[in-house]
Amino acid sequence: MAETHTFQTMGTMVSLDVVACSRDTLMLVIEEFERRNTQYSLYSPESELSKIARGELELPDSSPGMRECYGRAIDWRRLTDGAFTPHRPDGVIDLSGIVKAEAMQAAAQVLLAANLADWCLNAGGDVVVHGTAPDASGWSVGVVDPGDRTALLATRTLTNQRPAMATSGSAERGEHIWSSSASTNDFSQVSVVAGDIVSADVLATAIIAGGQATLDDCTRRWPIDVLAVARDGEILATPGFLTD
Repeated sequence: MAETHTFQTMGTMVSLDVVACSRDTLMLVIEEFERRNTQYSLYSPESELSKIARGELELPDSSPGMRECYGRAIDWRRLTDGAFTPHRPDGVIDLSGIVKAEAMQAAAQVLLAANLADWCLNAGGDVVVHGTAPDASGWSVGVVDPGDRTALLATRTLTNQRPAMATSGSAERGEHIWSSSASTNDFSQVSVVAGDIVSADVLATAIIAGGQATLDDCTRRWPIDVLAVARDGEILATPGFLTD
């Protein structure tokens, strides 16, 4: 029977549903989140990224891990034609749009290395799974209605082929997404199902920032399924989101 382990990190709650997870493996999962939180949090004045934001440390002089993470974020900015960006409007580097997903991806690798076949990792509503649920069915995850946080818009079963879903929007955290291109403000919430959690998270954010044009571009270029809620409440979904 699966057990649920929970811990708080990166300003959110993380839950792990898994069968027979050792304490050592759980600690390694938590470490993947905490290490990144310590390094990249702009809420912690002692983090490496906070020192860069204050001008106490230049990016070229930062740690290899910092430069590599920033490089990956810049790659995503290029791939999304600027809809995703690691820079705030004031120029401050903010890697929160990629760091949590990378922590989830690393935690997933920890679980797989421990030969744990069936698990579900949920970090603030972003989910990555492997195998089957305790009842031998697929892992079914819900998309919350941004207008009513007690209701679900849809459910989606995640599989080993597309095991990740991320949701981005302003309903819970306010207007926190920005773009280096002109945002059309088309959507209040976007959920993306993808083959990995980093792609799901980044592309959900990019579509929120870039609007309909970015949604069309992303669904053409990446093997993803999307559920988007327009500002007027209209729901747009790719066929695969509702049928898979």
